[in-house]
Amino acid sequence: MIGPERVRGWRRDWQERTKLQRIDLYTRVTLCLLPWVFLLSWGLMPLGAILDRGPGAVALGAAFFALNVMQCVLSNRNVGPAFAHYRGAEPFPPRRLRLPAVLLAAATGLLVALAAVDAVGEAGLALLVLDLPLAFATPYVLLVPVRTYLLRSAAFAAAVVALLAAVGVPGGLLFGASLSLAVVILLVLSSARPSAWTLMVMWQAEDARDMQARLAVAEERLRFGRDMHDVLGRNLAVIALKSELAVELAQRGNAAAVDQMVEVQRIARASQQEVRDVVRGYREADLPTELLGAKGVLEAAGISCTVEGADGPAGIGAPPAVQAALGWVVREAATNVLRHGDPRNCVIRLTTASGAVVLEVENDGAVTTGTDPADGGSGLAGLRERLAALGGSLAAGAAGEGLFRVTATVPLTAPAVRPSPTPRTLSPEDR
Repeated sequence: MIGPERVRGWRRDWQERTKLQRIDLYTRVTLCLLPWVFLLSWGLMPLGAILDRGPGAVALGAAFFALNVMQCVLSNRNVGPAFAHYRGAEPFPPRRLRLPAVLLAAATGLLVALAAVDAVGEAGLALLVLDLPLAFATPYVLLVPVRTYLLRSAAFAAAVVALLAAVGVPGGLLFGASLSLAVVILLVLSSARPSAWTLMVMWQAEDARDMQARLAVAEERLRFGRDMHDVLGRNLAVIALKSELAVELAQRGNAAAVDQMVEVQRIARASQQEVRDVVRGYREADLPTELLGAKGVLEAAGISCTVEGADGPAGIGAPPAVQAALGWVVREAATNVLRHGDPRNCVIRLTTASGAVVLEVENDGAVTTGTDPADGGSGLAGLRERLAALGGSLAAGAAGEGLFRVTATVPLTAPAVRPSPTPRTLSPEDR
């Protein structure tokens, strides 16, 4: 019996999956259910007619149904490895097809025996032939080229028709059986192959986005390394030379050694300040850059993002400290949209009203965790402190009709003080 906890666990697992993972799971489950649907409909209905045909016919029908059930079970077990083989992730072990092939041959023999004793009738025979190769063909079509699949399926169909003809099935029924086999062969081909191809393309696109993000991080690290080298390389070389000169002068008792060490001290302090400036530039959130980055990150995740603002971030006339604080709000809000919601659309609005800058980040698929101030999340708490230092405020909550909105308001006449650092939110590596 499936209890409420198990159902909630399934629901939670589904919600935690990405959209691509949901599509992947849905496709796999659909292909796994396909043989069972055929088995319990067209594969089961004709067998009801054999109950009054004697114990021999009943035994043949029961054995045929049991073999079909086993084929469906093995087919479900092979769908996952077949998908992995089609994507090139790992090869499909050929031994996994041996038992399904044996069961298919045995089921074919039982079907021919049922036809020989006239146990299923004309319509029933066509339905059983339609269900016969489906379970085996569902994973098999992903393992071989289309040409190979069609040729081998045609050979199997020809063998089945020949066996049915050998036991005296009339020509009209043989034509119906041939048509049924052609339909099921093409049905499996047109459902499994395009689904697998679509998933493969989507996963390749996802891998490409991940690679692009890693390359962006690597490029940022290289740029940071170049900046640090440009700042410290020359100064450290000068410090080393002047230190050596000071040592030589001190050994000779020359008072100029003191002047050299004073110069070393000055260069060291200047280098320290330059390093601070470089690091501060990486830690400061620039509003135009954050708006552009949030739009790019959200759209890369499949979320439509619109940035609205009549004047644009450069024309709002706010002090740099205000724009930097709003940049942090954009960064944190975009992070929460990605992590805690399942939205399709996001709108970022930037306006000025009553001597203040108002930034709104609104999305559908309302976020339920991690963004409400009552949740105690460190991200929004740090933003609230940063904005409060500038005389501003932050509000976050449901906006009705499945919408969630984060609103930041900062006066244009905010004091020109540097807000205290906020906890880390979305770094280049997170993007």
